[in-house]
Amino acid sequence: MNKGRYVFSQLCDFLPTDHFKWLIKKYEGNKYVKSFTCWNHLMVLLFGQLSNREGLRDLIVTITPFKSAFHHLGFGKNVSRSNLSKANEIREVKIFQEFADKMVSIAREKRGVVKDFFISNNVYEFDSSTISLCLSVYWWTKLHHGKGGVKLHELYDVKTDIPTFSVITDASVHDSQVMDLIPYEKESFYIFDRAYMATKKLYIIEGVEAYFVVREKHKMSFEVIEDKEYNNPSSGIMADQIMRFKGYKTKKQYPNKLRRVVFYDYDGNRTFVFYTNNFEITAEQVAMLYKYRWRVELFFKWLKQHLRIKEFYGTSENAVKMQIYAAIIAYCLVVIVQECMGLKLQTYDVLRILSTALLTKMPLCDLLIEQKEEEFTEGKYQQLCLNFNG
Repeated sequence: MNKGRYVFSQLCDFLPTDHFKWLIKKYEGNKYVKSFTCWNHLMVLLFGQLSNREGLRDLIVTITPFKSAFHHLGFGKNVSRSNLSKANEIREVKIFQEFADKMVSIAREKRGVVKDFFISNNVYEFDSSTISLCLSVYWWTKLHHGKGGVKLHELYDVKTDIPTFSVITDASVHDSQVMDLIPYEKESFYIFDRAYMATKKLYIIEGVEAYFVVREKHKMSFEVIEDKEYNNPSSGIMADQIMRFKGYKTKKQYPNKLRRVVFYDYDGNRTFVFYTNNFEITAEQVAMLYKYRWRVELFFKWLKQHLRIKEFYGTSENAVKMQIYAAIIAYCLVVIVQECMGLKLQTYDVLRILSTALLTKMPLCDLLIEQKEEEFTEGKYQQLCLNFNG
């Protein structure tokens, strides 16, 4: 069935085209458009991500020799620097943002829980990564320590290794300000670094009957209600206490009791203090949950290394956001292909194979399924290193 079709076209068969058409209709994305539709735009951006094109010129130079095949590739009648640049500037970015959300939903459903986890609850990490931009070119970015940039905030599902919720802000926006946007789920765990130690916002999580584990930002005034006198040097747990804040502001913002766990990392010779509103799991499990927070940092590193979100195809805020969402769509597409085809290869290995074969004509199954996992050992998406170093 796929004989004679480009690998890129076969990949795009895994996209939920009906949902994209619905989004186009919702936002009138093709209104007044004579050529280079929203779908053509998405296809070109995805090709740029999957082939790791370094810039607008590089992308156009790469696809121009295949102009006779543009229709089959989904690019439309013509793709030029001018029409791609214009589309990046003016097209409604919410179409791509909401399509990325849909791809995330499908990827999570396809992958399912991939680990034997020590608790049954859903576990999410929330963190951000700054993408630095030159202020003289990306003039709309706000200063952050004297530099311009945007910040990608991600809610990351630990059990499926899939980002579930994305927000793009100016780099100047403090991490804790975005906590209000998180779609909290009852009885799920949310893991935060110390930048998110905001008592007022943590109390919102308490209100929806969800749980959090957050690292202490600085020494806080509190009273111990119950000290379990827990000291287990072999596990690193130095204290497990039930406490309440004493400070006027913190007590007002978070009046309920909390649990305070002190952990000593022998490898890094560092002490960590965690707060959680869950009183059922063990102190060791509290520390273990925080250790898994590094998965989202590995995802950010993977995204920056293997997809194109450091060099952009446009200089406007709209263009930058659109390209970041295209990167998330591309990542989820690779995951969906992985799961639908039952591949044992790592995500990076699948992307590496695809990037060199997008414009070849061969069945996708011949390209991917016959590859042996042991042939691809370099550059694998790292497994979680369970330590606190870094």
